[in-house]
Parts: sequence; C-alpha cells; structure tokens
Amino acid sequence: MLQQFERTIDALEAKLAAPQGNTPRRRYALEFARLGKRLYDGRHPVAWCGVVAPFDLLNAMGFTSCFVEFVGASLASSGVVDTFLDRAEQDGLVPDMCAYHRAVAGAAALGMMPVPQVLVATSCPCFAGQATMENLARLMERELIFLHVPLEQTPEAVRYLVDQLESMITQITALTGRRLDPDKLARTIERSNRAVAVIEEVFELAAHIPSPSASRELKDFGIAMPLLFGRPEAIELAQVFRDAFAGRIRSGGGNGVTKERVRLLWIQNRIQFREPLVKMLEQELGAVVVVDELNHVTWDPIDPQNPLEGIARRMISNPFNGPIESRISKLQALARRYRVDGAINPCNWGCRQGAGARGLMQTGLAEIGVPVLNLEVDCVDPRSFAEGQLRTRLEAFVEMLEAKSSPWS
Repeated sequence: MLQQFERTIDALEAKLAAPQGNTPRRRYALEFARLGKRLYDGRHPVAWCGVVAPFDLLNAMGFTSCFVEFVGASLASSGVVDTFLDRAEQDGLVPDMCAYHRAVAGAAALGMMPVPQVLVATSCPCFAGQATMENLARLMERELIFLHVPLEQTPEAVRYLVDQLESMITQITALTGRRLDPDKLARTIERSNRAVAVIEEVFELAAHIPSPSASRELKDFGIAMPLLFGRPEAIELAQVFRDAFAGRIRSGGGNGVTKERVRLLWIQNRIQFREPLVKMLEQELGAVVVVDELNHVTWDPIDPQNPLEGIARRMISNPFNGPIESRISKLQALARRYRVDGAINPCNWGCRQGAGARGLMQTGLAEIGVPVLNLEVDCVDPRSFAEGQLRTRLEAFVEMLEAKSSPWS
C-alpha cells in the first residue's frame, strides 16, 4: 500500500507540473494520496476511526487519522481489491456483507493495515463499521474506544456525546501519553471553520446552472474532506475548487466537458472502482452529477473556545444518522437547491442502511417531482459488475427525464 500511494503521488505530481495539468481533482487526489502515505509510512502515529470521528481533534493531538473505509475505497480504485475480498471470504465473511468492510478485513488479515496507536469506532453510520473496528481491535491487540452518536440533536444528547468525547481524550492520553493542548485545539478548530466556509462556497458555485462541476470532480468530497479538517491543506484544497468553479462561471458557465441537459443527484456511495458509466452519462447523454448526498454542510461553525459541543453537534448532524425522515428531508433540500431532474441511488450490496431505505427515499423525492433510479451494484467489488445492464437502465432513465417537464419549471 505504501508503494501504491508513493507511485500515485509521483504520477500526480508529474501530471500537475505539465501544461494544463493543474486541475482541482488532481490536487484533491494528490492530497489524499499523501494522507495514505502518512498512514502507511510508519513515521506518523495512526488513528483508525469510524466515519464521523472528530478528525480535527485527533489531528490536534498529533495523529494521522482516517476512517477505515478509506482503505476499502483505495483498494477498489487501485484495481487490486479482489485479492483482499477473496481473503475475507476465505476467513468466513459472507459475500453479501458490505465490501468496504470486507476489503478492510482482508487487508488486515494479510498484514496490509498498519497497527494504530488508537482505534476510535463510531455508531454512525452503520453496525458493519462498528464490527469491523471491533475485529481490528482484536486482531491488532489494541483497546477500542467507542463513541455512541445519539440519533437526535437535543441538549441532552449533545451533552451525552460531549461527555464521551472528554472520556475519549482521557483514554487516548492514558494509552499513548499524548495530551490535548486546548490552545492547539482552538487553532485547529479555527482552521476547520475556515475550510468549511470555503467548502460552502464550493457547493454554492456547484449549484449554478449550468454547473461548473464535472460529474467526477466532487466525488466523495463531502465524506473525505473532514479527514483534512484542522490542517492548512483543507483550506488550500477548498480554495482550489472554489477558484476553478468561479472562473468557469465567469467565462460562460459549464464544466468544459459536456453541454448540461440533465442534472442529477447521487445518493450515498459512488462506485469506487474504474467504471465507464459516469463518463457515459456525461459525455454521451449530457447528464451531469451536480451534487452528492454528503456534499452538504449540515452544522454551524464551531466555537474554538467550546469545541467539544460543536464537534458533537457536527457528528449528530450527519445525514446517515437519525431517523430516515431526517435524511429524506435533507435529500429534498439538496434536490431543490441544485434543481436536479433526477437522482441515482447505487444500492450498495451489503449496505443495509442504504439498500433498506431505498423505497422510502424514492417516495420522498417523488413527492417533490424528482424520480429516482435504484441500481443494484456493489460499489467496491467489481467482480459482479454488470456494465451492459446498468448502461441500458441509465440510458432509459435519462431518456425519461428528458421527456418529462422539470420539477422546477
């Protein structure tokens, strides 16, 4: 994995140095390849985490922190995930379990997951993530810190989570000797707030008609950027996207890839391995993914002098947390803000949360005139990818969207 990240860094740096090679997505890919290198180079204390862990707080304590699903996605995007999925299945993990977590389990069994100083599991977004963290803790003989994220944001729930965050800090200090400097945390939170303010500008620009964002450009942006919160790179990277999008709008609009005829919302997971479908949608059908479900700031700026309460509120506000009605309301708000014509939901095999709620999400978006295409696909495991069938369904869906009147006309 270290060699893979190093090769990726070298290749991206060469492309970025070439004429016309300095694109926002390449800068994004470079920063996350560098994060991967820090996770694997043995020179940085590592914290493996759940998806909504407080990464800026852990950064302030000197950890390179990351949710474990990042590894599953990285293995899929690099084209080598089959070996790790096979190993997980040989060890007894059933094929209909989430492939993000099967890939991580296989990587750990093959010694491809660095042993961390700290493991911080979160109850959000799913039980499979909790189980994966528990298995890693047993395999690596490390104590597991668990954060139970309440389902609703009440004063009592926020206080309950703040108490857990305080306990987490105490546990980390006891396990590693690392202490949290309140002044350093305040500076870290200030950088997080600055990054989020620019990210909100990016999302506002992406909502422009036509969108300045190409379909792949903000892929996984909302779930991955928090890994950099508190670091200067988060601010700098967000500024790269903001400036590029603003420039495209000033020069006449559009993303430079296709003429936008259909605007799409992508629900939950992007497909992580190389696939031709998004390119086909954009370049052949003029259908542009203008927003992903998690490309949405759902929390207020955090008070640097009272950071734990703000961090708790941010964790609870995640769209995957709480009752499905709350998630549907957020999806409807995104559909309205971006004036989408339709939505695509790749019902990731093994994701009980995503696949189980697909009918409710489809009904909720239909209430505001936005059709949903539910796709049967595994977003990490390419072994059962039915390209022809999926292509046919996407073509028919876009044709239907073009034939109907816009819900916003």
